[in-house]
Amino acid sequence: MDHLQPSVLYVEDEARSRRVMHMMLVNSMKLPHVTIFEDSQDFLARVEALNPKPDVIFLDIHLTPHDGFEMLQMLRTSQLFADAKIVALTASVMNEEISRLKEVGFDGCIAKRLIATPFQNYFHSLFRVKKSGISCHEQSANEPEAAR
Repeated sequence: MDHLQPSVLYVEDEARSRRVMHMMLVNSMKLPHVTIFEDSQDFLARVEALNPKPDVIFLDIHLTPHDGFEMLQMLRTSQLFADAKIVALTASVMNEEISRLKEVGFDGCIAKRLIATPFQNYFHSLFRVKKSGISCHEQSANEPEAAR
């Protein structure tokens, strides 16, 4: 895994969220290997076919036909993604959901409404912190939002 230029996969059904994430990862952070899936159809086959394999995978929790929990389970059962950092993205940051995300094995959680600077800081922290539990990273409404 190249910590300076990691390969990223984002699975998201909402077009605006896909555009914002693309702008942050590709335009702002200049990451060369970014793949975005707009649905979870044939998820495991599609992600296994990626080259390079993703080092960081962002999963929308509320997706069909496979939700983020189901996609996480598929990834965790594959040796190809044993070292991948898998982060949940959700609009719901209820304590019960955050607890469930931690229990099932996500490496992190980000509350939707992505904001560039805190997101970039969080992204880089994925490679500095050992897995010791997660919290859901909420971004301050006072910080400037990524371009729309």
